[in-house]
Amino acid sequence: MKREIIITSDGSTTIHLPDWDEQYHSKHGAIQEAYHVFIKYGLESIKKKEVSILEIGFGTGLNCFITFLESKRIINYTGVEAYPIEKDEIKKLNYVSELNAEKYKNIFDKLHEVSWEKEHHISKLFSLKKQQKFFKEIKDSDCYDLIYFDAFGARVQPDLWTEDIFRKMFEAIKNEGVLVTYSAKGSTRRAMEAVGFSVERLPGPPGKREMLRATKMK
Repeated sequence: MKREIIITSDGSTTIHLPDWDEQYHSKHGAIQEAYHVFIKYGLESIKKKEVSILEIGFGTGLNCFITFLESKRIINYTGVEAYPIEKDEIKKLNYVSELNAEKYKNIFDKLHEVSWEKEHHISKLFSLKKQQKFFKEIKDSDCYDLIYFDAFGARVQPDLWTEDIFRKMFEAIKNEGVLVTYSAKGSTRRAMEAVGFSVERLPGPPGKREMLRATKMK
């Protein structure tokens, strides 16, 4: 499938899929969306000194990189991706410069360069394990404090937003763990609630009125 790099409204890049008219991040601002959904309403809601994170859709590595930049505690990060992006695409992403994070360029590169299926210590506080597989193949149980659910939208991949997938998320997350996503669709909320999540609507990032945060209650 054809993929092309585009500039979003906040000046940061993302990957556009013309055949689907879909992007890896919001066209209204890739960095703004990542901070709003995954940091403000995700990472900052977890008060533990050590946080285990599962990202559904590692993609460009933006969410992972921002998490590294923003966290001053121990982070154990797992990123799942069925179709890793290409080296030439990585080189065209401008997140390091747009985040004024030039001194961490080696870290951004390392996130993409380290091998899959193995845990790597990116820094003293940040470890990363990338897994190349489909989301339906996830079989973790009570492993994560936080899930970044950043799959392609239900319009183009409805099979990623079903009760079956969210049941896997519910099983993978710890009690009182949190799942955040940019989606605010009623069908998504109902699928989450059907498997046991308590779901709240929150203000969305630029270009979206609302987003969802789901919590696994005891």
